[in-house]
Amino acid sequence: MAQSVQDIAAALGAKAFGAVDLLVSGLSEPAHAGPDDLALAMSPAYGEALQLGKARAAVVWAGADWEALGLEAAIEAPRARLAMAGLTQMMDQRPNSTGISPHAIIDPTATIGTDVSIGHFSVVGAGAIIGKGAQIAEHVTIAKGVIIGDNTQIAAGVRLQGRVRLGAGCLIQPNVVIGGDGFSFVTSAPSNVEIGRKTLGKTPFEPPNDPVQHRIHSLGGVEIGDDVEIGAGSTVDAGTIRATKIGTGTKIDNLVQVGHNVIVGMHCLLCAQTAVAGSAVIGDRCVLGGKSGIADNLKIGADSVIGGAAIVLSDVPAGSFMMGYPAQPMMTYRARERSLRQAILRHKPVSNTSQND
Repeated sequence: MAQSVQDIAAALGAKAFGAVDLLVSGLSEPAHAGPDDLALAMSPAYGEALQLGKARAAVVWAGADWEALGLEAAIEAPRARLAMAGLTQMMDQRPNSTGISPHAIIDPTATIGTDVSIGHFSVVGAGAIIGKGAQIAEHVTIAKGVIIGDNTQIAAGVRLQGRVRLGAGCLIQPNVVIGGDGFSFVTSAPSNVEIGRKTLGKTPFEPPNDPVQHRIHSLGGVEIGDDVEIGAGSTVDAGTIRATKIGTGTKIDNLVQVGHNVIVGMHCLLCAQTAVAGSAVIGDRCVLGGKSGIADNLKIGADSVIGGAAIVLSDVPAGSFMMGYPAQPMMTYRARERSLRQAILRHKPVSNTSQND
């Protein structure tokens, strides 16, 4: 649907210049933009690319000379990524499904709100509650007693196990599994892990008399707040006795593992391939970089940033920026890396060069 430059700028709370009544119907990178596209040239680095495309209107950086760039209209976006969030939401034309498929299997004791969509071959268990306006795609499994809040969207292939509660306005991407059993086992006698921790590895390990791993079942379920997003292929395990919890506003990337009994605070970001081990507590507004790991039973203070691939093996105070393995404060990590490089350079052998007679 075409929209005017003026309307788009107003929705973004931004300033519009030039022929503000010009209509655009889509977004494009500057070099590939057509005359009906809104080009995204939000930094000076994209100025030259505008000359390669055919855009008449663009979102430009603060202070850009949009007329010199050959544009008829412009929207000034001082904070580019924030503008991207608003623009992509406005231009997302993916149609919502409507109605309940005759191929869905819905237990007669389930409660289905108004304006709910349920796709082909999805299953809704006994006593489940689905809030109004929820969108359930194809091949979704919703177990007995699951509660789904209003206007939550669940993509294809998602599995919601028993004792799962989702808040309102959540977005669950394809093939997410929420509420599976936690990875929790115990042996009849102390295991090598327990012995190693107690003796600090000083005692040689021996084969146990009874190696059987006895499962500790997960009865606590999962509680997820409002406006939470969980990326494709991620998993959130059920708590053992109490629920695993994900706070309101938290966003979880693809292929993230959240273990049993974990508590993740509000408005956190967990980036791809992050793993949070059982019973860890992540404070509000924390960012866990890609491939980072949090060991079990640790506490990460609010407003902390854990750098990509960092492995946290001890508690982290609030407001920290941690990097490396084992994770340490950023300045300490950088100083040690610098010292290591200097030491390597000091001891680097000088190569012998042959001389011709």
